[in-house]
Amino acid sequence: MNHWNSYRGSTPLTRREMLQRSSAGFGSLALAALLGNEGRAASKKPEQSPHFTPKAKRVIFLFMHGGPSHMDTFDYKPQLQKDSGKPLPFDKPQVFSAETGNLLGSPWKFKQHGESGAWVSELFPHVAGCVDDLCIINSMYGSNSRHGGALLELHTGSDTFVRPSMGSWITYGLGSENQDLPGFITVCPTLTHGGVNAYSSSFLPADFQGTPIGNASIPADRALIPFIKNESGIPMSVQRKELDYLQQMNREHLAESGPDAALEGRINSFELAYRMQTAAPELQDISDESEATQKEYGLDQDVTKNFGRQCLMARRFAERGVRFVQITHSYKWDQHGGLKTALPRNCKEVDQPIAALLKDLKARGLLDDTLVLWGGEFGRTPVSQGADGRDHNPQGYTMWMAGGGIKGGLQYGATDDYGYYAVQNKVHVHDLHATMLHLLGLDHKKLTYQFAGRDFRLTDVHGEVMYDLFA
Repeated sequence: MNHWNSYRGSTPLTRREMLQRSSAGFGSLALAALLGNEGRAASKKPEQSPHFTPKAKRVIFLFMHGGPSHMDTFDYKPQLQKDSGKPLPFDKPQVFSAETGNLLGSPWKFKQHGESGAWVSELFPHVAGCVDDLCIINSMYGSNSRHGGALLELHTGSDTFVRPSMGSWITYGLGSENQDLPGFITVCPTLTHGGVNAYSSSFLPADFQGTPIGNASIPADRALIPFIKNESGIPMSVQRKELDYLQQMNREHLAESGPDAALEGRINSFELAYRMQTAAPELQDISDESEATQKEYGLDQDVTKNFGRQCLMARRFAERGVRFVQITHSYKWDQHGGLKTALPRNCKEVDQPIAALLKDLKARGLLDDTLVLWGGEFGRTPVSQGADGRDHNPQGYTMWMAGGGIKGGLQYGATDDYGYYAVQNKVHVHDLHATMLHLLGLDHKKLTYQFAGRDFRLTDVHGEVMYDLFA
């Protein structure tokens, strides 16, 4: 040990240094081989530029956790109404969540709206007034009938493995429009069915993870970025010197230890946190919003104020250049029972705020380059579960998009006459991801990251761009 310590006084050598200096460098060759993949992955820089001219610059994802019933909201099925109470005239899926009975017609009326004549349920009267801006996809389908797997597939592209979230992929590929704010923010994210994995960066560098503001158990008006105010009394100039010294030590450690994605992400996070002290407090303070605007979002009503505030914050984040904003109406849409009471309540909580968001973005000229995505992890069955419920259904369901280069006033694809299976112009979750990336100017086949010896992407080995949806 004294022989090795002579290289640098009395400080013991690290295992890395011993391998580098032993056996005429042979150990160094072995170490380089062992760390090769890690080094290449950690040193790979994000592209942070589009592959081609984008139609959209940012995304707002309105996530309805639990699985909204499509045949009660945006997928009108007159045959289901006619045959309600009768047996389903074809086979149910082999994999299902629970036993189901006969067909269950929607208790709510549908009507055509706008110049497009799109059919929308009476449960969404405010959103119905915006249908000419919506592209309603009635032919979505996924791979998993369980909340956990389906939620992760929607958010990450995989229902079985921990993978980077779509917000992380997008900020990895494009960066943030505002260097003083995170590129990916998630407001009141869900705590269940994957939790943090829904906004994790996984093996991508840590600074591309979503920044959570609150969580599903916290009211939106109390969901604030923690510790963001400079309440220490220490001048910013002194903080800058402290941070510079800390970063110097971190980079010296990085130079000795070799590539370390976690440490690099931490260094970037310190820098971002310093810059956010100026930008974020003002951003979270909505007192500069007019009374009329706050009322439009429903902040004056108990039933709408929570989700209304989330929608208002989403607009404020979007107009300040946050690349990917997710807001969550958390785990209220899983109507295995109590459909007639719970579903109207859910819709009323989100209907006015969503319509206000769409109108506000449009009035400010932001809807043209902001892609708004609405939906849950799957849909529901047209057959009943118990007397007043619907089971999970990933075989066919509805999501909609607006703005960001999408063709408004379009109802795309179709499920069968009862709403069980997607049958026309089917759109898998992978296709949705590929289409979303394309609108942002990213080729889903080229946006890759090497990890564990292979190139990964959001769509894995799947995904087709749905060009018919483009304006």
